[in-house]
Amino acid sequence: MQSVTLSLFRFGAPRARLWAFAQMGLARRGLAAIRDIGTWKLCGSGTGEGFTPIPNTAVYAILATWPDHDTARRAMYGNRVFRRYREHADESRTLFLSTTSARGTWAGDTPFDVSAEPNAGPIAALTRATIKPRIAAKFWGRVPGISKVIGEDPNVLFKIGIGEVPWLHQVTLSIWPDADSMAAFARHDGPHARAIRAVRTEQWFKEDLYARFNVDAVEGIWDGEPAQFDLAEPLRADTRIAAE
Repeated sequence: MQSVTLSLFRFGAPRARLWAFAQMGLARRGLAAIRDIGTWKLCGSGTGEGFTPIPNTAVYAILATWPDHDTARRAMYGNRVFRRYREHADESRTLFLSTTSARGTWAGDTPFDVSAEPNAGPIAALTRATIKPRIAAKFWGRVPGISKVIGEDPNVLFKIGIGEVPWLHQVTLSIWPDADSMAAFARHDGPHARAIRAVRTEQWFKEDLYARFNVDAVEGIWDGEPAQFDLAEPLRADTRIAAE
């Protein structure tokens, strides 16, 4: 079953932030050379929790696909690229996901294999969009209201906004305790619902992808805390790590 990982890294000191910024170009060769890696994306983030057009020089992310969770975990701890990110970062967290639904494309590809049935545990929702340049100002004008509503929803377990290209390529990921709580948020007639209607009627995006995942495991610390939710299928503790 395909594994999808989202690794987040927070850098504090200016020197570490400069290193992370440089890796947006320098880490590409190393990631491409990793055995068994599929699709991979290097992303920056916005300020706050990522849902703003102002770049955040402290937080970066690597999203990748793998044949399975064990292969992914070996790479997380055995590969030089990921080790160096952790060594330079003040804190890091990796989400291990399995895809339950996906529609749309990312840079013309369909990176996520729908290979899992929804389980009773927490679910993650990912949206990736290429925003039309002429719509960018209108899109980002809607974002503060959406971010505020998401932040005030007591059911949201985790959320982050990242992107490959500032202002034009946006990725949002949120984790919810179950499908019902996420659906209730989507149905609420607030800034999020109005933005979704505008996206459809005014065709804001050149390309988009929507996917849902089971959250199978979370490793690491974020905002000084471990993950604050239970997982249905944690990774095996005996997975062997081989350095590369």
